[in-house]
Amino acid sequence: MTQFEITILGCGSATPTTLHNPSAQYVTVNDKAFLIDCGEGTQLQMRKYKASFGKLLSVFISHLHGDHVFGLPGLISTLNLLGRNGDFYVYAHEEAEYLLNPTLNFFNKIIRYNVIHEKIEKNCLSVLFENNSIKISTFPLKHRMPTNGFLVEEKEKPLRIKKEMIEFYQIPISEIKNIKNGADFICRDGSIVSNNRLTFPAGKPRKYAYCADTAFYPDIIPHIKEVDVLYHEATFMEQDIARAHETYHSTAKEAAEIAKMANVGKLVIGHFSSRYKDLTPLLDEAKEVFENTELAFEGMTISL
Repeated sequence: MTQFEITILGCGSATPTTLHNPSAQYVTVNDKAFLIDCGEGTQLQMRKYKASFGKLLSVFISHLHGDHVFGLPGLISTLNLLGRNGDFYVYAHEEAEYLLNPTLNFFNKIIRYNVIHEKIEKNCLSVLFENNSIKISTFPLKHRMPTNGFLVEEKEKPLRIKKEMIEFYQIPISEIKNIKNGADFICRDGSIVSNNRLTFPAGKPRKYAYCADTAFYPDIIPHIKEVDVLYHEATFMEQDIARAHETYHSTAKEAAEIAKMANVGKLVIGHFSSRYKDLTPLLDEAKEVFENTELAFEGMTISL
């Protein structure tokens, strides 16, 4: 099975602490690497957890609050110092130009590669990236400013052909591709062998969803339904729910309710408020609603 991993580089909220870095995740799928959010210190976290700079294709910014984007200028500069020459794509809302343009004009006048800003439309569902094996989509969340979640998913794989059937029916190599795509096989005597006798499924495509920052928002359920792993912000405990609603964040219990409604495989909660030194009560609140919940932590690797 090919690699599909998420490394948590930061899972804290807006106020910096010595316990957690601001939001950032390094996602590797089929040897392609992407960043989701880029809070302050992201490039140092990449060094710490041995995340490759060279494999990094692009960064997806959920929204333009500082704890999700302050690390981007430094990362762009470092990629230049490392000799990058391939295009680097920044998927972010239109207003990101107010950060990117002055930074590039002032600090990177001799930059050796292209930084391409691909705009995320507000309140819009769209596919941002796609190749032969994966697709990255975006959907709106509910926060104090335009904010998006991301869905990283494998594409449906071709059927796998049973080796013993190739030999038994003397199937020529020229027919194997068609059979993997669902075709039956016609023998030399004209008899037909059904595809389901010749093949077996390649396995269910793996899916990962990222939802931070957001208030409790059941509208996202159709976009994250039955994903293998859901990362959902859980900034507050239920005792601070008034503050959560005021700031358009979620409690751990609310994150678990979303996971339960979406029937996800696993919930990972993060974006913790700096007021909590012990995160066990947040985990306990979430597990009361959705048992298969884990706390995010820096250096955590989630393998799908």
